[in-house]
Amino acid sequence: MPTTPDPAAGDDPAAGDPSPEQPAPSSSTNWRLIGRLAAITVALTAADQLTKWWAERELAGREPIEIVGDLLQLRLLYNSGAAFSIATGLTWLLTLLVVVVIAAVIRASAKLGSTAWAIALGLLLGGAFGNLIDRLFRDPGFPEGHVVDFIDYGGLFVGNVADIAITVAAVLIAILTWRGVSIDGVRRDSAPKAGA
Repeated sequence: MPTTPDPAAGDDPAAGDPSPEQPAPSSSTNWRLIGRLAAITVALTAADQLTKWWAERELAGREPIEIVGDLLQLRLLYNSGAAFSIATGLTWLLTLLVVVVIAAVIRASAKLGSTAWAIALGLLLGGAFGNLIDRLFRDPGFPEGHVVDFIDYGGLFVGNVADIAITVAAVLIAILTWRGVSIDGVRRDSAPKAGA
């Protein structure tokens, strides 16, 4: 009696059980995404520190420079607290919190399967590292250094490039979460239903 190849048994490589081959593409994608995350992190950290160096060199002792009237100015300030000068005097605690956030993001990146999440986490890490460097190495000293801020938004808030990156990251993470996209790239609403 003639027999036909059984695809499930592996006689047909093109149609065989794909499950043993699934981890390889996932692993490859994961490392590529981690590379993107790392590149964004390094680029943003460098941009943040370079702009802070420029601000200290060009803005120290000067009147605010108007970019868009009173709505957007360049003004050099040193911030011992968080955004909006919250927790001023608790710089060491803010430093510890940033270290915890960085460690959590690095650990979570092992599950990366989404380009959007790689971008969001890269922005978050770049911003966190940018401000952490100030906390660790600027006056008055480790780990209570003051963060260099120089972008004045109408007198409401004075920030820096790191703050912009963190804000954009928060918005992206909120959008991805709202859309149901998890860090591994799987959409919760597209998961297979039981018995399907």
